[in-house]
Amino acid sequence: MKAVVLLSGGLDSAVVAYQAKKDVGEKGQLFALTVRYGQVHSKEVDCAHRISKALGVVEHFNSELSLRFLKSSLVGTGEIPTKEVGGIPNTWVPQRNSIFLALAFAYAETVGAESVYMGLNSVDYSGYPDCRPGFVEVIQQALNLASKRYVEDNKILYIEAPLMYLHKGEIIKMGLELGVPFQDTTSCYQGREKACGVCPSCRIRLQGFKDAGWIDPIQYEGDVNL
Repeated sequence: MKAVVLLSGGLDSAVVAYQAKKDVGEKGQLFALTVRYGQVHSKEVDCAHRISKALGVVEHFNSELSLRFLKSSLVGTGEIPTKEVGGIPNTWVPQRNSIFLALAFAYAETVGAESVYMGLNSVDYSGYPDCRPGFVEVIQQALNLASKRYVEDNKILYIEAPLMYLHKGEIIKMGLELGVPFQDTTSCYQGREKACGVCPSCRIRLQGFKDAGWIDPIQYEGDVNL
């Protein structure tokens, strides 16, 4: 069995990567894909490399694809929020998951993989529209229709999203069972040496560790208040 995992360096993607490694087994092959899309910081990319090295993937490919022409605080347009906001926050990068999955499908077809793993989640997901089950179902169908292997051999490439219906605390427990080195992951949108502890992603992560009854091994700036 061969699989491709979209590896961002975040908590969810690390858990998914370890689950993918378990699923392909000792005789299987796991490939990692990280996209440098013009993020305001590169800390998560560094984390992705540490995770892939720990997993011993066959290949870790880095794709350079700037999305800086889009409107999102994650690519430098606007301030990253430090409190809850109504609606879809400005940290959403338009069509990011659509783009990432298209790249991953192309990579999977190139290396002969049967599935693409991604840390999509429809529970603690900040309202992003491209993290929902309906999106996954439809884009899997569309990307297969654009695939040579599907058109010629009727072989389906599957999107595996094992975290889709889990709360962050459940994801963390799953990662602990899989042996995920959470100290080598990052969730903070700021990308500083220590996590800010106040951006939406940090808040979700901290609450998840609290729910899991575990102490987050990464460092935070100042006092962290949930």
